[in-house]
Amino acid sequence: MTTDRSKVTLHMVASLDGFIAKRDGNVTWMQSTDRYEQGVTLTEEDIVAYLQTIDCYVMGSATYEHAVELGWPYGDKPVSVLTHRDLTSDRENVTFYSGDLGTLVNDQLKPNHRSIWLVGGAVLAKAAIRAQLVDDIIISIMPVLLGEGLLFFDHIGREQALHLKDVTAYKDGMVELWYEVKKE
Repeated sequence: MTTDRSKVTLHMVASLDGFIAKRDGNVTWMQSTDRYEQGVTLTEEDIVAYLQTIDCYVMGSATYEHAVELGWPYGDKPVSVLTHRDLTSDRENVTFYSGDLGTLVNDQLKPNHRSIWLVGGAVLAKAAIRAQLVDDIIISIMPVLLGEGLLFFDHIGREQALHLKDVTAYKDGMVELWYEVKKE
């Protein structure tokens, strides 16, 4: 595969006030009990089919530790974990990386994967946007205000124009916004 055909998607789940985790790292609020009758319902088959379109994942070490603790949702897809710590995994599909994010994405992932998903956290999101690595941003907004915590975006340091590609409201009150990053 060529890098021209690869797409990098930044996906995050956030509260309406822009937080991706509580101050203590808690993310249990991501499970909504709200009900929006006009919303879309996803079947298990829909979810499986969608996940099959993703070739690999990139995440920070805190996101990795949450995924291991809460139940690994990434299956056997390749996962690159950005960390400067000495972490280990019993999963063959998980690798740890401590170098430049651009080098990882452009030199290692894009030549081998068509659909690359960056899935957390805030440091990774900022670094990827600053380095202009992101093609699409999908943010799933949960029906909750946390009031404080870890922000999805804070002080990126640059203006970035976006194009709205799609909006989906779900039965549980979550709203998904899908933006294309406008390239300069």
